[in-house]
Amino acid sequence: MRIVVTGGSGKLGRTVVRTLRDDGHEVVNLDRAGERGTVVVADLTDYGQVLDAIAGVDEHGSGADAIVHLAAIPAPGLATDVETFRNNLLSTYHVLQAARRLGVRRIVTASSETVLGLPFDVPPPYIPVDEAVTSPESSYSLAKHLEEQLAIQFCRWDPALSISALRFSNVMDPEDYAAFPSFDADAALRKWNLWGYVDARDGAQAVGRALALGKPGFERYVIAAADTVMSRPNAELVAEVFPGVEVRGELGRNDTLLSIEKARRVLGYEPQYSWRDEATG
Repeated sequence: MRIVVTGGSGKLGRTVVRTLRDDGHEVVNLDRAGERGTVVVADLTDYGQVLDAIAGVDEHGSGADAIVHLAAIPAPGLATDVETFRNNLLSTYHVLQAARRLGVRRIVTASSETVLGLPFDVPPPYIPVDEAVTSPESSYSLAKHLEEQLAIQFCRWDPALSISALRFSNVMDPEDYAAFPSFDADAALRKWNLWGYVDARDGAQAVGRALALGKPGFERYVIAAADTVMSRPNAELVAEVFPGVEVRGELGRNDTLLSIEKARRVLGYEPQYSWRDEATG
């Protein structure tokens, strides 16, 4: 396919672009930053630029078969609340609207684990958490929740449209794993996302699988690693930090507490990378 990736110069985006190209797709990276010659510079808060860039820019060809929308201010606290909300929600509306006008009907968009209730200062209703939990606690996560709502309505307008919202956990590269053993000393240090993470390579896998499925309609998926960032057992962590929270099913010793059951069942997603393997070589 010819795939437009927004935010392809970011932490997850770099791996997604490389993986899609390795899989034989033609990829155009729309971003405000990146190495010259490898990116089409576009401000996604400007609808005209978004429409023009997806339609095709000079030597970068014409049109798109699919869009992977990753571009965003990537976390709370990096800009003012108002600017984070404005930038992220407006950019997503522009991408979805441009896709609709240009007849692009296969879209994968980056939602966020923050929609699940991070930083869990209010404990989750149950553990492991899954896609049924929606409790935005910041302007960033509120925008992500509303982006999912936009996608639902766009799919209602066009029943042939496929939009997959991937609720990515904290994205990590292999060089990040050296710090993980230090997390065991304080269970509260990483409780903010139930000790979750996802390897960027597995994030890219999820994107590829969602694109390949291309099922009409809207679906959301939690995308995380198969394990936690901790060596300490889950039962011990939950009892210490979230006493009284309902536990649904088996926790496993170090299994992810951000449920990826739906992504496994529907997308065929299966994490291939763990910090434990990287740490042991």
